[in-house]
Amino acid sequence: MREREDEQARRVSGRRARGELESDVLAALWAAEGPRTARQVRDDLPGDLAYTTVLTILSRLHEKGMLVRHREGRGYAYEPARDEASHTARRMRSLLDGGSDREAVLARFVSELSADDEHMLHQLLAEPGGPGQGESSRRKR
Repeated sequence: MREREDEQARRVSGRRARGELESDVLAALWAAEGPRTARQVRDDLPGDLAYTTVLTILSRLHEKGMLVRHREGRGYAYEPARDEASHTARRMRSLLDGGSDREAVLARFVSELSADDEHMLHQLLAEPGGPGQGESSRRKR
């Protein structure tokens, strides 16, 4: 219900939902083949965003430690501090840590997985050393 209300408000006001622009900027940077300037990121995003808006978002993401920046000419080029999988895992962990009943949250999460995702989770848990320590994880780093 809340998502529908947010979507309606966004359509009426023309504004993005809270955090949506940051997510769009991160997605553009993850899809890029190396560091990007604010102008390049702006060109990668849909719509007609102001250069200063994109620069503000990049600066905020850098201050939060989500981006690293490199001097390029008179400005900076930005790239994600972590890959998308690491970022998403960190967000999931933060949500789990914020809940009052960890077991209930994990049980609900697992019960709502697709059969393919459940199978993948079983495989990851069966890897020597536990999740994230297997050969497939090392190759992706």
